[in-house]
Amino acid sequence: MKKNICRNKRMCMFGLSLLILTLIVAVILGLLAGPSSPITWSLIALLVAVPFVHKKMASQQFVEWKDSYSVGIDSIDQQHKRLLNLINQLQTAVDYSTGEQFEREALDELVDYTKTHFTYEEGLMRDNDYPDFESHKEQHEKMFDKVREVLAEYEKDHDTAMSNAAEYLRSWLINHINGTDKEYSSYLIGKGVK
Repeated sequence: MKKNICRNKRMCMFGLSLLILTLIVAVILGLLAGPSSPITWSLIALLVAVPFVHKKMASQQFVEWKDSYSVGIDSIDQQHKRLLNLINQLQTAVDYSTGEQFEREALDELVDYTKTHFTYEEGLMRDNDYPDFESHKEQHEKMFDKVREVLAEYEKDHDTAMSNAAEYLRSWLINHINGTDKEYSSYLIGKGVK
């Protein structure tokens, strides 16, 4: 996963706005000096490209479901897709000045649904006598310990805490799905769970 290069949302938006404004002024001056200059047309091309480049860079912060993430159990895959969507919602709160209320709601919804998912997943493992149940449950608890740290950090520095939360949860979930979740899924599928 790529790190969020721009940790301070307001400064990033200010920098992007300043770049666009500078390019607009340079293009206007270039056109006034003579529209046939290749530098003017290069500046126009750059001005047109800025929104596309910005959108491409911003989209790298979001996670899209890939078939390789599937654990082969439809109910778990659907829950994992929902978790990825909630992480993307949290990332939106990080990337745009949506306000503290939206940030808290996005994080709360993600944490609540993660608890629901873990309860469901642990129930399937327990009901089917998964031999590595305790170890898997411990991984879930460690993740929530980290989330509690982030929530405590949020009171001190909103922007950094939210960025750290989104980055950590995105990375943790993908690694968890592709690691231990795939380990238990083959066991559960063998027990007839679909």
